[in-house]
Order: sequence, then C-alpha cells, then structure tokens
Amino acid sequence: MGLTTQRGEFRRTARELRRYFRALLLHFGPQRWWPARTRLEVILGAILTQNTTWRNAELAIGELRREGLLHLGQLRGTSQEELARLIRSAGFYRQKARAIRAFLDWLDRECRGSIPRLFSLPPEEARSKLLTVKGIGPETVDAILLYAGRHPVFVADAYTRRIIDRLGIETGSNSYAAYQSLFMTNLPADVRLFNEYHALLVCLGKN
Repeated sequence: MGLTTQRGEFRRTARELRRYFRALLLHFGPQRWWPARTRLEVILGAILTQNTTWRNAELAIGELRREGLLHLGQLRGTSQEELARLIRSAGFYRQKARAIRAFLDWLDRECRGSIPRLFSLPPEEARSKLLTVKGIGPETVDAILLYAGRHPVFVADAYTRRIIDRLGIETGSNSYAAYQSLFMTNLPADVRLFNEYHALLVCLGKN
C-alpha cells in the first residue's frame, strides 16, 4: 500500500469514527460517565465491573458505601475475607477482593498511598506500573486512567470491539491494543471525547 493510499485510508477511518460518534451522541445524548463520587470509587468500580454488568458492580459499591469503606484508610483496614463478602454481588468476588487488596498494597508501595501521586505520573508510566498489579488487566487500567486520572487513553472494551467488527472497520489484528489504537490514532487525544465515546459505545452495547 502506497503512502498516498495509506493517508486516504487514515482520513476515511477518522471520518467514519467521527460520524459514528455524532450519530451515537444524537441518539443517546451525553452519558456523563463515570458514575462515581470520587477517584477511589472509580478505581473500585473499574475492578468490580470486570466480567459482570455495571448493575452488579454498582450493588457492590453500595455495600462498600454502607460500610463506610469508600475511603482509603478504612478500606486498608478491612480484611480480604470481609471485602469479598461485601462485594459478592459483583461476581468473582474472591478474585476481585484480591485485586483490590493488590492495588492498595501497590499504591502504598509505589505512590506512598496517594491517588493524586499516581495520576501525576506520565500516562505511559502510570499504565505500565498499574499493569503489574495482579488481577488488573489493560481494559481496567485504561478505565482507571481515563475516568479517574483524566488521561486521554481509550478503553477498548468488549462492546467496542464487537461494534467495530460489525461496522466492518479494519483494525489489523484482533488484539486489545489494535482496537485501542484505532481510536487513539484516528481521533484527537481528548479526554472528554474518549470519555463520551466509550460511554456511548457501552450504552449501545447494553441496549
């Protein structure tokens, strides 16, 4: 493929993605994501919503709120067993309790227990370090960076990948990175755009 052809393909894909975003926004309206009160709540929600619906994760967040555990200090003092009991509605609750505990330990070790310190790191460095936390994969890390850290990182979740496939937009491979790159290469690195676009794709996928 020649350079001129590549540029033409790039512009066509960028136009398609922008046009699709406008159509989704017109149909569903602004989603105003992430539905959380604090950065910690976003992080917990991103972990809890793995392999389940947001509704189930939301129920688990509600249990943590009722127990006063949506604060780092109180959460640190809670046993993994108790945490697992409280987040049971999110499914895979033992694994998710371990992941939350692993994140807290990592935060204390790498960022002196400070969420603002975490998000003061360059996005690439924060992403690389977060991916070392056991039980937290690329999609969860990117949701944390976008919605809690307000970094321009696109979340290429399962809904996004299915929708892109059905639209017939070529990504080059079936990897998470390829779908993420589709958006990050063809759209401006804009936090609000990535936030709204991902939320709209999830809304479409759910409905």
